[in-house]
Amino acid sequence: MTPRYDAFDIVAVPFPCADRLAEKRRPALVVSSRRLAIHGVVWVAMITSADNESWSSDVAIADLARAGLPAPSVVRPAKIACIDPEWIDRRIGALDKAAARMVGQRLRGFLG
Repeated sequence: MTPRYDAFDIVAVPFPCADRLAEKRRPALVVSSRRLAIHGVVWVAMITSADNESWSSDVAIADLARAGLPAPSVVRPAKIACIDPEWIDRRIGALDKAAARMVGQRLRGFLG
């Protein structure tokens, strides 16, 4: 049985790279609810180092311990992927409530 993940869980996945035919194992933020699981998919947003060039829609992760991350990081809601739940290695943490609200606002903004 495949574990289920909640919105705003931080998980380890082989995140696809948009600019090349490769994948890189990295943390990602679950942005879909369990209601999507009936379709056999999970939506995840990219998490990247805060040292990378910032995008206007990035959301800083304030509570690194809760997130299970070792270094300052941001959620990049502009980069999402639809993945099979079996690609998820494990849950490594969760996003704090303030950052989760901000990610939700940014996603709604992209949807119009």
